[in-house]
Order: sequence, then C-alpha cells, then structure tokens
Amino acid sequence: MSKRPFSLCVYCGSRDGVRPEYAELARRLGASIGRRGWRLVYGGGRVGLMGAVADAALAHGAQVVGVIPESLMRPEVGHRGLSELHVVKTMHERKQMMAEHSDAFVAMPGGIGTFEELFEVWTWRHLGYHGRPIGLLDAQRYWAPLVDFLKRSCDEGFMDDHQMAMLHIEDDVERLLDAMASGPPPAADHYEEI
Repeated sequence: MSKRPFSLCVYCGSRDGVRPEYAELARRLGASIGRRGWRLVYGGGRVGLMGAVADAALAHGAQVVGVIPESLMRPEVGHRGLSELHVVKTMHERKQMMAEHSDAFVAMPGGIGTFEELFEVWTWRHLGYHGRPIGLLDAQRYWAPLVDFLKRSCDEGFMDDHQMAMLHIEDDVERLLDAMASGPPPAADHYEEI
C-alpha cells in the first residue's frame, strides 16, 4: 500500500473578494500544491477562492479532496470534478473530516467560515489535540489587522507569545508552504488557560 502524499488543508472564501489578486493567489497556491506532489484538502466548493485553488491544484496534477455538507451541495456549489468529494450531514462533520485528512492547515483570505475554521484548528493545536503546522497566507495584508489585534490580546494578557508562535504568517506562497512542510514549532511543556 503506497503512502499518501503530504496533505494540505486550505481554508478560504467561497467568494472572490474585490481584488483580483486574491483569486490569483489561490491559483498560485493550488499550482504549487500540485507541483510539490501534495494533496489538497478543502471545503469542496467550485466557486470563489475555493474553486480557484481546487481547479489550479487539479490542473497541476494534485489529488484534491473536498468535504461539503449536503445543505451546500445543491445551492452552492459542490465541485464535481475532484479526486474525491465527500458529502456529509453537518459542518462539524465537514471540519472533522478535513482535519483527519490533513497534515497541515493554511488560511487564505475568507469570511466568517474561514475565521471559524482557523480559530478552531488553532485552539485544537493549543490544547494538544494535534501537533500540525498552521499558516496564514497574508495576501494584500488581508490578515494584518487581525494579527495586530492578536498581538493586542497578548499585550492585554489573554494570549501569550507561544500561542502566536503556533501560526506561520507569510505573504509568499512558497515560503509558507516550505514552513508547512518543515512542521510545527515546538510544543509548550504545559498547557495554559485559553
């Protein structure tokens, strides 16, 4: 039985956003996943940045695994040209299956669904439920205001530098993917209150 390729979970918008650079970034990310011989795991949509990253990954030879709730399959949007498309009942099942199939996680620009996925997988990392790397692809400084707020949370004593260090933050696709391949930063010896 052959070993599966390195699997990168990408969280991103089901919309394109107002800047064409976002879709271009999604295409660059998908192409790089394919060129590296990796597998893309994502939310299974065919529209927005989700569709752009999946189509580019497929075009460059990647296996692409989508996971979508049945409630979104009809109106939105399920991508029927993937290597695998899993249709599940709930968002909880979707996120769990995506995590189970992934070796690392990257958040691109997106909306509230992307925010929720990022914070959940980051919380899981902090609590020790997984030890996989997490990255922010900070195109057009999209994530910069959030990063500033997170630093404020550290300054105010609600987070710490170790939690911030769990995120690899890059504006360049190749540097971020290199960081994902190198693994997560070392885990803390103990768990602090969230």
